[in-house]
Amino acid sequence: MSEELPLIAAIEAGGTKFVCAVGTGPHDVREVTRIATTTPEDTLAGVTRFLSMAKSKHGPFAAIGIGSFGPIDLDKNSETYGYITSTPKPGWQFTNIVPKLRERYHVPIAWDTDVNAAVLAEFLWGAGQNTDPLIYITVGTGVGGGVLINGQLLHGLLHPEIGHLLVPPPHNSTAVQQACHCPFHKSCVEGYVSGSALASRWGVKADALPPDHPAWEEVADVMAHALMNLTLSLCPKRIILGGGVMSQEHILPLIRGRLLKLNNGYLRVPELGRTIDDFIVAPGLGARSGLLGALALGKYELDRHLNDTNSAPIV
Repeated sequence: MSEELPLIAAIEAGGTKFVCAVGTGPHDVREVTRIATTTPEDTLAGVTRFLSMAKSKHGPFAAIGIGSFGPIDLDKNSETYGYITSTPKPGWQFTNIVPKLRERYHVPIAWDTDVNAAVLAEFLWGAGQNTDPLIYITVGTGVGGGVLINGQLLHGLLHPEIGHLLVPPPHNSTAVQQACHCPFHKSCVEGYVSGSALASRWGVKADALPPDHPAWEEVADVMAHALMNLTLSLCPKRIILGGGVMSQEHILPLIRGRLLKLNNGYLRVPELGRTIDDFIVAPGLGARSGLLGALALGKYELDRHLNDTNSAPIV
């Protein structure tokens, strides 16, 4: 029964808000709070207040799982392991997350990107069940992507940074501001299609753009270029598109159609033909992917800590 499972604290650390919870699994989330992402000091103080309150109310938690916006340092041998590093978010560069929480709570802590957490949750409980390789991309305030291959979250030199894939500039754009919105790159996915970029380039927030606005054709074109490159390089069996910008009902069909044109019959597979609606999909867990993924990360880390093996727990 869920009451017998260890309690896990989950933190989805986003650029707009931190969502924190305690629970044992997707059907037993006992307490949730949302904390605005302001300064690191104020935001993390809100997190610790919630965790301390939840501990008093529900009992001690056995581990903490954190899925964070990035880039983040995942190298456990690094002096800045557990830090957010060169993020474009003002004030959050080289912010200490994991060491501070470990010093306070003394439990195993899992640390990964928010989108790697989300792809794990979708693989376990959502639209990506029994689907491997699997990619999850969120398009909201920023753009991020997580990748799961052979049942493992993809890490390498760092972690996937799908939001900063370089893409061709939108052709004959009529945007008010033509330039890519990214402070690091002149033509990347995040700089054109994130919520922040759309507001800057078109002078209006994404949720206020009508379905026939030319901005959506640009979003579809930029996203299709990114998905084509990911399909050619990683050969996923499914790509999940989440986040506020992707929640517009008309956008997934536009992206699918543009992706088919870019493929131009080269990859002759049903996923880039008659079954494309099952290849490019919305999240099965809705807005809960990142939070439940953080919870799953915590469960995996606790299992590793208890068993000192690479086996995964029953989740």
